[in-house]
Amino acid sequence: AAGEGGGGVVGLLRRLGRLEDSRQRAAELFGWLVAPVAPALFLARHWERAPLLVRRGDPGYYAGLFSTADFEAALRGGEVHFGTHLDVTSYAEGVRETHNPSGRALPAVVWDFYQNGCSLRLLSPQAFSPTVWHFLSILQEHFGSMAGANTYLTPPGTQGFAPHYDDIEAFVLQLEGKKRWRVYSPRMDAEVLPQFSSANLTQAELGEPMLEAVLEAGDLLYFPRGFIHQGNCLPDAHSLHITVSSYQRNSWGDLLEKLLPAALQMALEEDVEYRQGLPMDYLGYMGVANSDARDARRTAFMEKVQSLIKKLVDYAPIDAAVDQRAKSFLHDCLPPVLTQSEKAQSVYGFPARWQDGGPCDVDIRITKDTEVRLLRHGIIRLCNEEAGVMLYYTTENSRVYHKEEPKFLEIDPEYTDSIEFLLSSYPNHVSVDTLPCETLENKISLATLLFEKGILTTKKPLVQA
Repeated sequence: AAGEGGGGVVGLLRRLGRLEDSRQRAAELFGWLVAPVAPALFLARHWERAPLLVRRGDPGYYAGLFSTADFEAALRGGEVHFGTHLDVTSYAEGVRETHNPSGRALPAVVWDFYQNGCSLRLLSPQAFSPTVWHFLSILQEHFGSMAGANTYLTPPGTQGFAPHYDDIEAFVLQLEGKKRWRVYSPRMDAEVLPQFSSANLTQAELGEPMLEAVLEAGDLLYFPRGFIHQGNCLPDAHSLHITVSSYQRNSWGDLLEKLLPAALQMALEEDVEYRQGLPMDYLGYMGVANSDARDARRTAFMEKVQSLIKKLVDYAPIDAAVDQRAKSFLHDCLPPVLTQSEKAQSVYGFPARWQDGGPCDVDIRITKDTEVRLLRHGIIRLCNEEAGVMLYYTTENSRVYHKEEPKFLEIDPEYTDSIEFLLSSYPNHVSVDTLPCETLENKISLATLLFEKGILTTKKPLVQA
């Protein structure tokens, strides 16, 4: 199992780095996250259905992922700002308050808030912790949906947040200390798997918790979106936990929201039936005022609308709509974290430098015999768009959500087969000569372009040190 062999999370990530296939890395990391529950069992019984509590009795299970020392280091780094990266909150006598000053979050100010009973929420630990970045960048490929995180540091005997439900699937990893959690079932059908998070709720609006537990270091609590939750610290210990989240706005309805307008647009262009005029007298027998009338014309009108909606399916560009979702997922993604050997085999380890009065080792010499493969399976997506064929990629994304615009290359349609070939060959290396382009020159220029963007790695470093 991935948890064996010690070394905490850093050792785990190192072991995952030895797996050739990024999809397998992601699956193994997810298995470690819910262990000892088998992933298939988790998906069948818990995912989007019911909370899961895993008591591990192993305080070191998450060692090295994130700690109060890492929190302190982030504050000392001087890049943490109130509101943007850090929220100071309190919840007492049923009132939830935010106490954010403006500007930089200096240790003296932050720890003073904490000492006075305030909770601290670090909004994107992946921007400050290389380990959290590495962890989430692998996990996101398993979900096929952005994996985000927040960390929460709560003083003994306090609660930082009012009860509420979220619009994400939540995995609470207890890193230090302990915390008492109460989880409540959705109160009505409309709150099952909600599209949006709730407002703060009062204790009076809650029934009895379906689950009440004290999480200790090494434990895991999962709950689906729509499950109301609240956590408070016991008098004798602080609590540090990280909530890993995914599946925000990732439902069938969210896909249809993109798909239906596109289908209608195509139907209007291609099918005259959608462009024919409404009956002249339809206002006389349709509308709420006429909804109780028994009229053959009403029936005909309803049937016409139904048939047009049914026929819409034939015009639905389903694959294109999925590609558009994939493109926005790639924009959400964290960039990949490279192992030492991956660096050496990629543009990031390329030894171009200034030496003895001029640039040295600048030429990227890819030949027909150079063996290449994608850095990760999930880092690119081909999309057919009106402007042409676009290749979206994640290697130049930022660790800060959407700090960069989406990154893409416009690709000559002749190259699409080669990109599909690279995807289907992964994780095996292929020689540049086997890329299905027309000329050797094109094979080399495509491979060079993808290498320069960090998308391709070579089997051996291009310049032998």
